[in-house]
Amino acid sequence: MAGGGRRDEEACRVGLLNGGATTKEDWQVVAAAADDGGGGDANLGRMVWEESKKLWVIVAPAIFSRVVSYSMNVITQAFAGHLGDLELAAISIANTVVVGFSFGLMLGMASALETLCGQAFGAKKYHKMGVYMQRSWIVLLACALLLLPMYFFAEEVLLMTGQSPELSAMAGRVSVWFIPLHLSFAFIFPLQRFLQCQLKNFANAAATGAALCIHIFVSWLFVSRFKFGLVGIALTLNFSWWATAAMLFAYVSCGGCPETWHGFSREAFTGLWDFVKLSTASGVMLCLENWYYRILILLTGNLKNAAIAVDALSICMTINGWEMMIPLSFFAGTGVRVANELGAGNGKGARFATIVSSVTSLVIGLFFWVLIVGLHDKFALIFTSSAVVLEAVDNLAVLLAFTILLNSIQPVLSGVAVGSGWQSMVAYVNIGTYYLIGIPTGILLGWLFKLGVLVPTTMLAWHTYPSHLFLSDSRLTVTRR
Repeated sequence: MAGGGRRDEEACRVGLLNGGATTKEDWQVVAAAADDGGGGDANLGRMVWEESKKLWVIVAPAIFSRVVSYSMNVITQAFAGHLGDLELAAISIANTVVVGFSFGLMLGMASALETLCGQAFGAKKYHKMGVYMQRSWIVLLACALLLLPMYFFAEEVLLMTGQSPELSAMAGRVSVWFIPLHLSFAFIFPLQRFLQCQLKNFANAAATGAALCIHIFVSWLFVSRFKFGLVGIALTLNFSWWATAAMLFAYVSCGGCPETWHGFSREAFTGLWDFVKLSTASGVMLCLENWYYRILILLTGNLKNAAIAVDALSICMTINGWEMMIPLSFFAGTGVRVANELGAGNGKGARFATIVSSVTSLVIGLFFWVLIVGLHDKFALIFTSSAVVLEAVDNLAVLLAFTILLNSIQPVLSGVAVGSGWQSMVAYVNIGTYYLIGIPTGILLGWLFKLGVLVPTTMLAWHTYPSHLFLSDSRLTVTRR
């Protein structure tokens, strides 16, 4: 037993992120793994196929559920865009910046479950998973309540950042109506990760698919039929997200997870401080990246022709965010696969899962690069009929395509860190690449060199390179929890 434990520890001490999982050393690891089975190339192909199946069991439903969830926001912006340019800018500011700030923090905090539940599932400690989810509910609900003043004082905050009084007033009114949406994050995110870590993403997919159908109908009813305007748009998002939360909880509590859910437990109130620390590290890791996009919107609001600039950038970021649901699904899938393998004491398997996930995500990124370049003058028609905005988006299309391509790898590397419990390292990387390099460069180019809305889109494409370079050259010593 002692020898086996030592081998487990040594197996976990693997540089999972070394060389971005694409160096000669990495592929030697894969070849060695294949040779262990004695089948050469055929065995390697079989291993890749088996790992791909395990990965896609997580990733495919995750892509569907994430794209569907994001599509609710896209539908919301599409309805707002047809109300007018100012309405589109207001809903973009309220949803992308105000809601987005809390979304990024709480989504990141919930990713602590990917580390804890993923490794617990790999170690077959199923009873711990339900307790971990309940702790996450407690921590995220407390965080959500602390963030409420941001919604009540959104207009004042937007005015302080230099937004126009008319835009700030409209966005501030809408932000208050988004409070139920904000509170739903505290329940949905832990439920999704709880199911994801036990390979039950199909429940997430089914719930979000049903919620999308509800959202389309309610959006038409409130906005087109009853003419509730921006308030109606906010109400539809509130209703759709809470419907998703209700369906997921019903699945979990009504027998969908008999091994991992045994009802509410007092144990959830123990060990909260350690959970808060890991959740905070996870939240900082993801929210620093998520908030960066919100800051770009705020900076764009200070440019000349702010409404047009915000509209154009919002459309590009919506398309980018839509496609980003795929790499983010690989982020989730990689985190779960790495955590499962490390929980089982298989460090080499975690490294192999990283390689397969990275290559697959990159191939998909290349496909969407070609698609955006080919449809550079057409994809914005989904959101607006304004000729000025369409022209502005067309000018940004190539930069958007490269943003999508570069973003296909970085989330996978972050997923490795999550599965390994190294969220704090990624937080430091994000601080350096996004805030010490990206934003100061954007301010310099935008206001000193007068490059306008090209600046934030260029920043989106460029910042991923140093971040990916740093992550891929980092070497992690992974230990099991």
